[in-house]
Amino acid sequence: MKTMVLASPELEQEYSLKFPNRAYLYLQDPAELGLWLNQVEVVFDLLLHEQPERLAQYAKAEKGEDLVIFCNAPKLQLASLAKEHGPFPFHLCGVNALPSLFNREVLEVSVLKPESEKEVARVMEVLGTGYELVADRVGMVTPRVLCMIINEACYTLQEGTATKEDIDLGMKLGTNYPFGPFEWANKIGVANVYDLLEAVYADTKDERYKICPLLKTAYLKGEEL
Repeated sequence: MKTMVLASPELEQEYSLKFPNRAYLYLQDPAELGLWLNQVEVVFDLLLHEQPERLAQYAKAEKGEDLVIFCNAPKLQLASLAKEHGPFPFHLCGVNALPSLFNREVLEVSVLKPESEKEVARVMEVLGTGYELVADRVGMVTPRVLCMIINEACYTLQEGTATKEDIDLGMKLGTNYPFGPFEWANKIGVANVYDLLEAVYADTKDERYKICPLLKTAYLKGEEL
C-alpha cells in the first residue's frame, strides 16, 4: 500500500513514531502534491483542514474509489467539507491527529460515507493499528472530552478553588490519565484547544464548551497554561 503523508514536521514525527516500520512518502510543501499523487493509494493530509481547496486536486486525480484521503478532523465535520467542496469520487475519512493524540494504540477515525468503512478497515489492517469509528461530528470524541475537561480546569483555576499543580495531580490520581488537564493543554497546544472548543460551541451551543476567559487570555497572548 503506497502512502503519502502531508503534514507539519511535528505531526510527521508523530506519524513516524506511530508507524515506525511503514514506508511512506512525506511532503511538507503542498505544491509538490501533483508530482506524486498518482503514485499513491492513501494520503494522510493532516493539513487539509486548513487548506480545503486541495480537495479539488484530489478529485481531479481520476483515481476514484482507489484513493483514500485521511484529514485531521477534530475541528471540522466531513459532511460540511462535502457540502462546500463535494461531491468527492474518493473516500474521505477523518482521523484524530491533534498533537499527542495521534500516536496512540487506537486511532479515532470518522467517515463521510458508510461504504468507506471497508477501506478504513483495509488501511488500518495494513498499517497494523487498532482503530475506532466515531460519528462525523465536530470534536470527534476524545478531543471533545479532553478539551471540555481542560476548559473546566481553567474555570476552577480562575475561581481560585485549587492550584494548577493540584488540579493536574488530582486528575491523574482520580482518573488514571497520564497527564493532568493543564499538561494535556500544553501538549495539544493552547491554540488547538481554543479552536476546538470554539468549533464545538458553534456547533452545539452547549455551555460546557463556552471558552473560559483564562484560557482565552492564554490563547491571545500565545502562552502555555
